[in-house]
This record gives sequence, C-alpha cells and structure tokens, in this order.
Amino acid sequence: MHRPGDYCCVFVTAPNVTVARKLAAAALSGRLAACANLIPKIESHYWWKGQLESSSEVLVLFKTTKKKLGELERCVVKIHPYDTPEFVAVSLDHGSEKYLSWIDSSLERPA
Repeated sequence: MHRPGDYCCVFVTAPNVTVARKLAAAALSGRLAACANLIPKIESHYWWKGQLESSSEVLVLFKTTKKKLGELERCVVKIHPYDTPEFVAVSLDHGSEKYLSWIDSSLERPA
C-alpha cells in the first residue's frame, strides 16, 4: 500500500511555454517526475527587489515523490533562467492507489 505523504506536487513558474516545455522534458526524461502539467497564461503579481512586479507566466505542476525532490530541484534550477525560480512542493494528503502506483512506475528506469 502506498502512503500519500510520500508523494507531492511541485509548483514551478516559467517565463514562457518554451522554458516550461524544456523544464518538463528534462524532468520527465530524467525520471524525476511522472507528469508535468503546463498551465499557460497565468498572471503573477509579486515583490521583487523592493518593487511590486507583475508578469505573464506558465505554471508547471510536477507530480513526483519526496525521494526525487532534491534531484528535481537541481534540474529546475540548472535550466531555469530566473535568479530565484519558484520551486514549492506540497505533500499529498490523499491519492488513489492506482494513481500512486502509476507515479512509482513512471519514475523507474527501464531495465
């Protein structure tokens, strides 16, 4: 039986869909995430260097395990063009057994 607390969703914003796709491809090919959802055209408002800023971004939502978080974060930071990319992980409180099994199998490297 899977423990939902071993799994998480990771939020990463990107400046455009090209960067978001590059992040998704790197994470998926490295087996660091089972899935990456790209949610375009979000409007972000935030403080940056003492000023209120706003920009159009793409949200990437990764599904992964806590075991993969460190590697996934290193991958995102290496590729991401921002000085301080968003990398926020939220633990799952619940997940269907079948879906959690799919995440596990997706993160395994083929023999």
